Amino acid sequence: MNRIFGISLLAATLAAGAALAQTASIAAVVNGQVITNQDVAARARLLAVSTGMPITPDLITRLAPQVTNQLIDQTLELQEINRRNVVVNESDIAGAIAHIEQGNNLPAGGLKAHLADAGVPFDTLISQLRIELGWQDVLHKVLGPGLQPTLGDLNAEKTALKSQVGSTQYHISEIFVQVSDPASDATARQFADEVIKQLRSGAPFPVIAAQFSQAPSALQGGDLGFVQLSQLDPAVAAIVQEMPPGAVSNPVRVPGGYDIVQLQQVHKMGTDVQTILSLRQVFAPFSPPIAPGGSIGPAQGAVIEKLRVASAKAHACSDMDAVNAEFGTVHPADPGPVDIASVTPPAFQKLLATMPLNQASQPLVAADGATVVMVCSRQSQATGLPSDQEIGNIIVNQRVQLESQQLLDSLRHQSIITQDGTQQ
Repeated sequence: MNRIFGISLLAATLAAGAALAQTASIAAVVNGQVITNQDVAARARLLAVSTGMPITPDLITRLAPQVTNQLIDQTLELQEINRRNVVVNESDIAGAIAHIEQGNNLPAGGLKAHLADAGVPFDTLISQLRIELGWQDVLHKVLGPGLQPTLGDLNAEKTALKSQVGSTQYHISEIFVQVSDPASDATARQFADEVIKQLRSGAPFPVIAAQFSQAPSALQGGDLGFVQLSQLDPAVAAIVQEMPPGAVSNPVRVPGGYDIVQLQQVHKMGTDVQTILSLRQVFAPFSPPIAPGGSIGPAQGAVIEKLRVASAKAHACSDMDAVNAEFGTVHPADPGPVDIASVTPPAFQKLLATMPLNQASQPLVAADGATVVMVCSRQSQATGLPSDQEIGNIIVNQRVQLESQQLLDSLRHQSIITQDGTQQ
């Protein structure tokens, strides 16, 4: 399962600017563990900066109720992680950090340096990652062997999918805003409205979902993949059918909270034609990388020129492996089959669609290095059914999401939570 972690944390801490003065008065107490108003304000500022909202005292006040509820849930998750003696491996945290660095075009170790420059303790990020990873481990432990689909589960799902060949599938992403109790419904709706406003102004959906969605799909940036309408809540299904690709829905009331849905793509299952590319790539890292907002310097220029000369000698995909090895094989030369419809940004998709076969591109420059690509082949094929692994992932994600909601509900009922001086 690919995981997308809180990449927006980096953007927030680097761009936050002067912090608003806050008192450390108590916002909530969860089984004796204190959440301060300073904690709430910091998370509200993080949301504001991540989505591009102006940081004002009024905004912090409006976001505070829902942010407090989120922090209460995360505190319950952390307490359950500790109670079950779940230990998150350092290698998993390192992998999460590497993913964030890649998503922000930073070299290895660059994230820690940038956070230090911004005056943010690196432990702040480490703690957040431990909760995200640890909570998933808790859910897997609770579900136990029953989490993994049996052969019968897979066959039943495949039979259902085969019966739907020719039907419409919807590729959607979601942000789930949980409503802990009926009294918090209005604040959850207000929070969802604020998020939608910024999404429609251009804030990146995966980043916001990874940071603030309260569904397991947050680990994939909210991406649910292609689904049938029958797999969705009826209220969401009714909205999705009317949405054009790229649109973001209004808040949809579903059991347990509000869903915000973005429609990515629509196709006919098993009948649409897709273009699959076979590629080779060569990546040449910069040392040092291009500074944020900076320009290409002599060191980076020398790497780009060396890459251009080396790749010009490649006249077939078989030549690209050797060129990639010359630059240290930082990334594999063969990224595997690529569905051209999934390539972003659109300019890169257009380049791959029109490039002559077996001809290296000009160097494509990013902050951490330059890349040359070569298209080996393009093949058109019917979309077909999902693989067994994809079907299994769908089943697992559904089970994890259901367990997450049920376990959190149970923890709330068993806990002593005091908020605004009132015990819940």
